[in-house]
Amino acid sequence: QGNADPQKTEFLLRKAWTLYSVTPLYRFCRARLRGYARLLSAFIAAEKQKGLAVEVGVDLDIKVTLSSLAELRGSEQDQAAVLVQLSSRSRASSRSSEDKLVWSGWFCSVYGDDLSESVPKDFTCLPLFLSHGPESYMSMVGSWFQKTFDCCFCRLAISPLNLSWMVAMWAGCKLDTAASAVELVFSVPRLSQPLDISYAIHPEDAKALWDTIQKTPGEITQEEVDVFMDCLYAHFHRHFKIHLSAAKLVKVSTAVASAHCNGIVKILHSQYLSGVLMLLTELAISQIQ
Repeated sequence: QGNADPQKTEFLLRKAWTLYSVTPLYRFCRARLRGYARLLSAFIAAEKQKGLAVEVGVDLDIKVTLSSLAELRGSEQDQAAVLVQLSSRSRASSRSSEDKLVWSGWFCSVYGDDLSESVPKDFTCLPLFLSHGPESYMSMVGSWFQKTFDCCFCRLAISPLNLSWMVAMWAGCKLDTAASAVELVFSVPRLSQPLDISYAIHPEDAKALWDTIQKTPGEITQEEVDVFMDCLYAHFHRHFKIHLSAAKLVKVSTAVASAHCNGIVKILHSQYLSGVLMLLTELAISQIQ
């Protein structure tokens, strides 16, 4: 794991990214990124002016940049990631002043071979999209891509089952730096007032438990994940007499990454960036298929 250059991918870390799955893009041409940026910029300006036409290429409040992130892919079959950035320049500021980044999003595919092998060559497979910034910009960017490349964006939720896989996988990761606690947050159903239970485990204890359960390093089975979760539940019940299995797992946090059931993820460690993206790509593809 972790072929990506940490310096080039540092800006992806420690931000709350909202996940989407995206169907293959029709006739998307990587050589035309600069032209797409101009068209998207004009589209956003037109939307902001309630649909009044805006000339392509004029200096607008929102500047759009599209660029390729070749580092972010798993296999040779994967398309390089595409980064979309929106920056604003105040009308009052001078031309030399720096643009302020207001929204970013990126398409990627890390070991997404399952999808790319099954679509015609006119289509580009980048099934996972991550967005950071105001929802209004995401709505405009998504709308433009859908109209231009005949694709469809869907919010990607994360099920309790997938959250349990994530916490098992990430708790077992060996890190160079001091690790933060492994935390699980559960929502208790059918109460008049919402109640969440937070369960924190020392990272070394979580890793030691996982190491006793995992039979083959590098391979994980559903049975192993179930045993790991059952051990955590049993320990909690022994101390607090509460059955966590009756509650809903809504969030997991580890030193590698954190994930919420509503599809918001923070990637915290560059060493495991490609591993986290591989798992998220798999979830995005399963939603499309």
